[in-house]
Amino acid sequence: MKRVAIVGAGIAGLACAKKLQERGSEVVLFDKGRGTGGRMSSRRVDTSQGAASFDHGAQYFTVREAAFLDEVQQWHKAGLAEPWTEAGSDAWVGVPTMNAPLKYLAERLDVRHLHHVDGLMRDRDGWWVKVGPEKQGPFDAAIIAVPAEQAAALLGLHDIAMATHAMMARSQPCWTAMIAFGDRLSIDHDHLRNRGLISWAARNSAKPGRKGPESWVVQAGGNWSARNVEMEAPVVAGVLLDALVAEAKTAAPEILSITAHRWRFAMTRGADQGSLWNARLQLGACGDWLLGPRVEFAWLSGRSLADMMTQGTVDRAMAALRPHV
Repeated sequence: MKRVAIVGAGIAGLACAKKLQERGSEVVLFDKGRGTGGRMSSRRVDTSQGAASFDHGAQYFTVREAAFLDEVQQWHKAGLAEPWTEAGSDAWVGVPTMNAPLKYLAERLDVRHLHHVDGLMRDRDGWWVKVGPEKQGPFDAAIIAVPAEQAAALLGLHDIAMATHAMMARSQPCWTAMIAFGDRLSIDHDHLRNRGLISWAARNSAKPGRKGPESWVVQAGGNWSARNVEMEAPVVAGVLLDALVAEAKTAAPEILSITAHRWRFAMTRGADQGSLWNARLQLGACGDWLLGPRVEFAWLSGRSLADMMTQGTVDRAMAALRPHV
């Protein structure tokens, strides 16, 4: 049995881990977050009208490839995903929150939260994962399943070709505001696209399976977020609130809660590589930055890497996936 360390417990890391485990490997995932989700995270905020929930990362996911459709159908049967036609004919959301399917994937996996990985080390015993002053291992293989900028730092000391791919796949940041109102905001549709500095805004409380007060997620465009990446979160929240209210037909109702979150590494163009694997070092990488900026692509990348690891590959092979777009 091969023992594998995966850095990052977003959908790419979880998809890779699940398939490796199904094929007999022992897998340990390390994630810096408090809970499962990565950029499919959801946040809960208590208000005077009850708990408001916000999908403050990915707003929905599309389903276009047959393999991913089979996976999503399993989530659907388990009551963890529903179509959201407001966003498109092939759009889905997790239920009751976006990260519900990821929690499902993580149930039978060894996921260690609040483990911020500072580096990877390799000796004759195998791979070691450095978390603060401690190191955990040894592992037979190490997988990097984090955004490209973070992956580059971890890969750089071990495989310069992989690190170069990561450095070339730059991400744009995204400021996101989460706003709960005491009554319905007078906007006819449940989402907005490309309205001034707003790239996307959605009435989160209108998504399938949601409860609680009127709740909106407002995401700024990548260029605006990059120019204002170091702005204070309360200031950003106010700016995005003003932009949202400007789209309403009447004055805004009472604000029950407002906050903002900065995603430093949000959207990537993708490198059309699928996943990366160095068989000699037993080192790999997966994630949306290797394929394209969609949840589906992150899942496909993770599964692709698991296939490469378990089916045998040449040194520093790259799985070229070309899904339909």
